[in-house]
Amino acid sequence: MTTVHTSVLLEEVLDDLSVQPGAVYVDGTLGGGGHTRALLEASAPDGRVLGIDQDPEALERTREFLKPFGDRFQSVHGNFGNLLELAREAGFDQPDGVLLDLGVSSDQLDTPERGFSFRFDGPLDMRMNPDAGVALSDWLAEVEESALAQVLWKWGEERQSRRIARAILEARDAGILTGTEALAQVVEQAVGGRKGARIHPATKTFQSLRMAVNQEMDVLSSGLEGALHLVKPGGRVAVISFHSLEDREVKQVFRRHEGREVSLYEGGSRWEGDEPRVRTMHRKPRMAEERERDDNPRARSAKLRTVQRLETT
Repeated sequence: MTTVHTSVLLEEVLDDLSVQPGAVYVDGTLGGGGHTRALLEASAPDGRVLGIDQDPEALERTREFLKPFGDRFQSVHGNFGNLLELAREAGFDQPDGVLLDLGVSSDQLDTPERGFSFRFDGPLDMRMNPDAGVALSDWLAEVEESALAQVLWKWGEERQSRRIARAILEARDAGILTGTEALAQVVEQAVGGRKGARIHPATKTFQSLRMAVNQEMDVLSSGLEGALHLVKPGGRVAVISFHSLEDREVKQVFRRHEGREVSLYEGGSRWEGDEPRVRTMHRKPRMAEERERDDNPRARSAKLRTVQRLETT
């Protein structure tokens, strides 16, 4: 199943990365290829872009989509947590810019067989790479109640995490946790139903379980560090996040590399922080304009943070 994927904050990304003809870029989260296509168009006639994605189905679709750009576009199957190694192996060391779009693609959400959404009944899977890792069903078969509650609280910020965890494992033990629809119903019953709420009560649970299955926060931390070490001095790293946990991690990593001047007792100061040093392009994250938010609901929660790697001294 293929859907139309609309890339968020497209113009803002091109602006923040200051895309130039002939420049080289890495899109660490290729997805539907919308951002990559824009990078290729803006860097014409001879700019190059490497796209990385762990979903083999997404790679196959996007390679066909970007075929008209010929060898200006290259793609690699892999997890962006290994971005530094993957890009260097592909010959993309020290690119002019790196982009990470942390959103789940529309194709993944709208394909029932992938098990990401409660809008369709599908298997309990949720793996970004269906050929690797542990499916949600297998993960739930082994998890203890306290560990599950911790995942729901930490990654979903779910206030009723203990109640939901208990209900999920009771359903598992009763043999009624047969798919995503059953999981959503269990959560809905555990928290007392929707009661007219705009957001489905299983939303946070599905988010946290997906993050746990794919180890998303560990991958994000590794991918951010890889991007900062990969990009050339003077180059830029742009990251689009969609919920507070991701945005907080991006902000904290960038702050560590921005560092600060610390006054010394004997006079003067010294810089403290993580290498390589960066400067933040905007003090506050860029967000979608009203028209984009109206046209694309996914854009409402999107935040773009961008840093520039400083020249080595």
